[in-house]
Amino acid sequence: MAEEQESSVLFSLKELMTIEEDRIKSEEETRQQAAARAEQERLEQERRARETEEARIREEQRRREEDERRSREEQARLEAMQRAEVEKARAEAEHKARLEAMTAQQHHERQLVALKEDKSKKTLRNALIGGIAAVLIGGGLTTYFVVKASNEAEAERIAANAKAAAEKADLQRQLDELNAKIAQNEKDKEELAAQIKANEGNPEKIAELKAMLQAKEKEGSALKTQASRTGTGPAAAGPGPAKA
Repeated sequence: MAEEQESSVLFSLKELMTIEEDRIKSEEETRQQAAARAEQERLEQERRARETEEARIREEQRRREEDERRSREEQARLEAMQRAEVEKARAEAEHKARLEAMTAQQHHERQLVALKEDKSKKTLRNALIGGIAAVLIGGGLTTYFVVKASNEAEAERIAANAKAAAEKADLQRQLDELNAKIAQNEKDKEELAAQIKANEGNPEKIAELKAMLQAKEKEGSALKTQASRTGTGPAAAGPGPAKA
């Protein structure tokens, strides 16, 4: 009878040990599965973050190239306008000078015809010829200096406007880049906040994400300060008054 009771106790102990081993094994498998899922999720988050950063870099590069292209086109347009205005001023000055010379010549020819009809007015004819020649020479020199001064002043004004426009375009490009970075910074902070919420059961991961979020907040503050300073820079007010 005692042997049967001892055997029954041994069987119960063995059964309890088997159950405990199964429980420990099940808990270990559950822990390993949870660790594997956490690792997979971490790798997936890193992959998404890497892809987001690469897309942001590509977009910034594309935007920068587009801004540079527009800046080159604007500079070429301003230079073409400058050349056209200078050429127009030169052509108008030449046309005016030709008209004045033609008018003076016609007047001179009429005077010569009138003088030829009266030989007795030879002295008067010589005086008129000398006076008209002096008028032609003086008028030509005056027209030359007036046209030269006008062309120089116009060229200086156009160059100043072109420089101011180029500076304004460059400032706008910098401001657009800063605004794009600020928008991307806001997206990054939203994504980090979502990851913090998704990793509530992982304190280490939450601490890492919070550190990244804090860095992004500092970066966003610095970008906004820089954008504010850039937006109120001296070139933002547009080109100054043209030189007289």
